[in-house]
Amino acid sequence: MSTDSKVTKDLIQTCRDGQEGFANAAEKLTSDGRDDLANRFHEFSHQRADFAAELEKLAAEYGEDDSKSSSAAAAIHRGWMSVKDAMSGSDPAGVLDAAEQGEDHAKSEYAKALEEDLSPSLKAVVQRQYSAVQSAHDTVRDLRDAQAA
Repeated sequence: MSTDSKVTKDLIQTCRDGQEGFANAAEKLTSDGRDDLANRFHEFSHQRADFAAELEKLAAEYGEDDSKSSSAAAAIHRGWMSVKDAMSGSDPAGVLDAAEQGEDHAKSEYAKALEEDLSPSLKAVVQRQYSAVQSAHDTVRDLRDAQAA
């Protein structure tokens, strides 16, 4: 498996985890009457779905047809999935804190990917997506901090 293929596969899973994590957080925030926050999290969920689709298109170019698969053991180590349970029973501030932890993981995965020897085309996509992930992280952190104030 080439470096581009491996990195792409890992980032697809990171994006899918983020997509699901943001969607779960949005549901929890909606049930807490925080539609303002839920709407933002739905936007982030859609963003991650778009990122995954873009990466899946690249994976198909590498000849990968199992880009959506991931072992259960690997999923346990993913940031968003490890904070999923932290959201149940949490108030909005707790949900935002869990979301920031998930985003810390996403940032780490993208930073790690950028350290690899990537093709110029993949590197450009990863760098662009990483910038958006950093922005989403900062937004979530700021929302969390505003809830705590």
